[in-house]
Amino acid sequence: MLTEKRFSIWGLMLAFVVLVGPFALSFHMHYPDEMYYSDAAVRMLQTGDIQTPYLGSEELRFKKPILTYWFVLAGFKLFGVTPFASRIFFLLAGAATVGFVYWGARVLFDDRRVARLSAIIMASQPVLILSATRSIPDVLLGMCMAISTVGFLGFIKYGDQAPKRFHWLLFVGLALAFEVKGLPAAALGGLGMGYLLLNPWQRISTSKLFYLPAVLTGLIIACYWFVAMYWVHGPMYLESFIEDQVGIRVGNRFLLLVKNFVLAAVLLIVLFIPWFIFGLKKIKTQSKNLFLQNSAFVGLVVLWVLAIVLMSAGVTKFYERYLLPVLPLASIWLGWLLIENGALNWTKSLKFGLLFFLTLNLFVLLIGIYFNTFLESNFWVWAQCLFVFLFLFYLYLKRNHSEGLLLLIAWSVLLLFFGASISTYQISLPDAGQLVKEYVADKQIPEGSKIAFIGHLHTGSKIRIGLGTQFYMIDLNPDDFMDQLGQYDFILVEDKYLELIPQDKFSFDTAAINWDAKFIKEMAQSLWVNNSQEVKEATGKKYYWGTPL
Repeated sequence: MLTEKRFSIWGLMLAFVVLVGPFALSFHMHYPDEMYYSDAAVRMLQTGDIQTPYLGSEELRFKKPILTYWFVLAGFKLFGVTPFASRIFFLLAGAATVGFVYWGARVLFDDRRVARLSAIIMASQPVLILSATRSIPDVLLGMCMAISTVGFLGFIKYGDQAPKRFHWLLFVGLALAFEVKGLPAAALGGLGMGYLLLNPWQRISTSKLFYLPAVLTGLIIACYWFVAMYWVHGPMYLESFIEDQVGIRVGNRFLLLVKNFVLAAVLLIVLFIPWFIFGLKKIKTQSKNLFLQNSAFVGLVVLWVLAIVLMSAGVTKFYERYLLPVLPLASIWLGWLLIENGALNWTKSLKFGLLFFLTLNLFVLLIGIYFNTFLESNFWVWAQCLFVFLFLFYLYLKRNHSEGLLLLIAWSVLLLFFGASISTYQISLPDAGQLVKEYVADKQIPEGSKIAFIGHLHTGSKIRIGLGTQFYMIDLNPDDFMDQLGQYDFILVEDKYLELIPQDKFSFDTAAINWDAKFIKEMAQSLWVNNSQEVKEATGKKYYWGTPL
């Protein structure tokens, strides 16, 4: 099973990009925090200042280090200001994380099956998949921690004789992780290095661990942006950063701590479906055997897992993506467990898991066909439907090939996201940004115009991407904007704020209308009676272009 002939890590990474790509590279779903990074990146392109992040309202934002902003900026520079460009490097970071997991397992274990299964588990991890579809820090943090994980595992494998490449991977990986999200990376990195120095099974000497060139390079990378911001803006930026990292994120209520702790612990297991189910057989005995075989590795896994669960418990609002930094290491441990307990030989159980995901995929495909049959669609959406059907048929035919069942299960999990984009196409696309882009082109709005936006900031971010660098759109506070309207050439107003605008001072035209996700039930019902356009007009979210009179 999982023979070398049938497995390629590059093929698995490519499958990750191809199958997750349609869901990621357009705004089928838009995560709220993406606006912070895409808004700042557009501003960086317009001003040339790539060090200082700004909000869409032109306020400074220092809550996160700079690396995530630069990933969005790099996409914009290479591919233009588009949804695709804002997310492409995050999708590739997700695929790269799978590759680093494979590398780490290959370093630690002589049995190549562990590396292959670890990579398969990581590629089908829903937290990684969802994080790779968003231009927010978490997938970058996961990738950078996966890089440093390879370094940690090199020390566990070779001890004081670890080649220098593992020093570079450890320290540079942690430095990059710190430039992505700050203190969580420092906490995990500090615990990991303390563990290497103190654990009784494979203790590393201080002189061997802290290789000066790698340490200094890591410090320069980790501190660069913070020094630059202090030089330009003084200590005020640090207050905002510390408040985000420690202040507003740390909860102090006992029940909240307990709830988050339990939720983090449970999700850390449940999110490995279906793989953890195969590891339940004799889990106590097998876990003890793994500890006896490689105590140093198991100790690091336990330390990091407990650390991330405890850190997640302390936040005021818990998100499953907070677990991502330790998922690479946990995937390697789980892959090793499944190899050791003989789960690869449970052909009937694996086949049942495959058939379950194939059925789920078929259900998702039918929903997509339903929406696209009754609503305006295009050739590429129907090509996706055909691809999903043919791929499902192929996977079904291969169900009796026991050697490839694990890979087939991973593909079927990834295919769920590919298939889901068929339905979300009708709900979310074209997004308001692309509709406004068409509107300004059709109306020949002069480039360089200053536009005031009054509405939901998440939609405003998509519109800013649609307008690109040719227009200057500023978000105004809906509670206090009247005195500022005269400073702009045009205004763009969400429907619920339209009544606040003096009607005698502006002429209005509908620039965009989208389905409102709150009325998805009404949307589905309207297809039966063939009045979807009327329902969309009545319940959809509208944005009005205002021209001063």
